[in-house]
Amino acid sequence: MNENLFASFATPTMMGLPIVILIIMFPSILFPSPNRLINNRLISIQQWLVQLTSKQMMAIHNSKGQTWTLMLMSLILFIGSTNLLGLLPHSFTPTTQLSMNLGMAIPLWAGTVFMGFRHKTKAALAHFLPQGTPIFLIPMVVIIETISLFIQPVALAVRLTANITAGHLLMHLIGGATLALMSISPSTALITFIILILLTILEFAVAMIQAYVFTLLVSLYLHDNT
Repeated sequence: MNENLFASFATPTMMGLPIVILIIMFPSILFPSPNRLINNRLISIQQWLVQLTSKQMMAIHNSKGQTWTLMLMSLILFIGSTNLLGLLPHSFTPTTQLSMNLGMAIPLWAGTVFMGFRHKTKAALAHFLPQGTPIFLIPMVVIIETISLFIQPVALAVRLTANITAGHLLMHLIGGATLALMSISPSTALITFIILILLTILEFAVAMIQAYVFTLLVSLYLHDNT
């Protein structure tokens, strides 16, 4: 119980050098590319899930938006696998770092916005001033719409960081309480242990849902600008 509550969120190092790059690259080896005429069950399930997700997410896009399919599918696989690996004991979850999430959100958001200004200039500018706005409210509405536009990547990153961090902290607290109660009240420790198991199952769902939500919001931003 004397361990720092935020120790698990510190960037791991080896011989004084940060190894976060190796950790970020590690999930890529979990998705092998098919190199046989007949795939095994694991690769078949993997391809089926990717195709199902891509069809559902890219159905609303036109031909310009569908060019982002590979990037969006790579994004959801990376975030989902990283979140799931972070639930393993003594592991590190890169998506709990706001800097990393901003590093993903800002370039993707900027790409969709630049595409909108390039291909739909009038429509992109029209978002800053909704139709029917009174003349005396035009400056205020333009400022508000500009702020709402620039806050989109921040909201993307903060949403992912907050959800993953909150789940890890709650699991850490309940796990510590379970260990402390084992010598005091075994019956109460059993109850908290059951709660911890249920919370772990919920965190597995949250890890996948947050990957889907992050990618879906990027997809919606892309749809609005293509």
